[in-house]
Amino acid sequence: MDKPLRIVFMGTPDFAVASLQRLLGGGCHVVAVVTAPDRPSGRGLQLTPSAVKKAAEAANLPVLQPEKLRDPAFLEQLASYQADLQIVVAFRMLPEVVWSMPTVGTFNLHGSLLPQYRGAAPINWAIINGETQTGVTTFFIEKEIDTGQMIFQDNEPIYPDDTAGTVHDRLMERGADLVLRTVRAIEAGDYPRTPQPTTDELKAAPKLSRETTKIDWNQPTIIIRNFVRGLSPYPAAWTTINGKFFKVYAVSLANESPFTAEVGEAYTDNKKTILIRATDGWLSLDSLQAEGKRRMTAEEFLRGNRL
Repeated sequence: MDKPLRIVFMGTPDFAVASLQRLLGGGCHVVAVVTAPDRPSGRGLQLTPSAVKKAAEAANLPVLQPEKLRDPAFLEQLASYQADLQIVVAFRMLPEVVWSMPTVGTFNLHGSLLPQYRGAAPINWAIINGETQTGVTTFFIEKEIDTGQMIFQDNEPIYPDDTAGTVHDRLMERGADLVLRTVRAIEAGDYPRTPQPTTDELKAAPKLSRETTKIDWNQPTIIIRNFVRGLSPYPAAWTTINGKFFKVYAVSLANESPFTAEVGEAYTDNKKTILIRATDGWLSLDSLQAEGKRRMTAEEFLRGNRL
């Protein structure tokens, strides 16, 4: 193309900031940014801007914060930027009237190797399911969510001690590189549009909820460990001990087997160790958080609390 593409960038959390900054650092012509409205947060419930809004304002970019994406006033404002291309990174589902607006189209960065792990929580579910490989995909948005034609993919290993947090941070950087690479290819007019492969073995990545993050101790230790690290540090797996609620951030296979116990039964020496019985052995709760308290090791927790 003779001139750089006019780009509207859409995103909200930290994960999207890296891509926006990579585009700006690469000299791409970002004409506006769309992000979520400011939300109340913290103890004072003060209105707080999204991570993407902060980054956009630091770069002196116009920021649009629609409550509703079909709002005629927002659509008129968005159209006024005459974008050739829209880029979506960790935003929300777009109506067709938005994603079809630019002349080139709208592409999305997804934190998985599509077609696997379509949905809201691809990083979490890949680790929960014990995958050893994940990645990032850029694809053009079409009507069905996460099903559009793929542009590029890049792989990223999942190591045995990875958590959702560590994989998130690596994919954030790898994804930012892929977004810039995708823009460069589109500007050059030389990029693939590969239909997503069809397979019966599709693994989903639905939104996480309180129900789906509860630990089921009636499972083998390896399954529970994958579950915990796939939800750590956010939103965190949880369990109850003696009727008290605990978030659990890290578990490991216990070296000891204190006694024969029912699945889900807990044991503590009230000094350093909290163990819970799974189907094939005991798991040590290495990092946890009681309601109303900060995150601690089991030893830190037991210094001031008895179970």
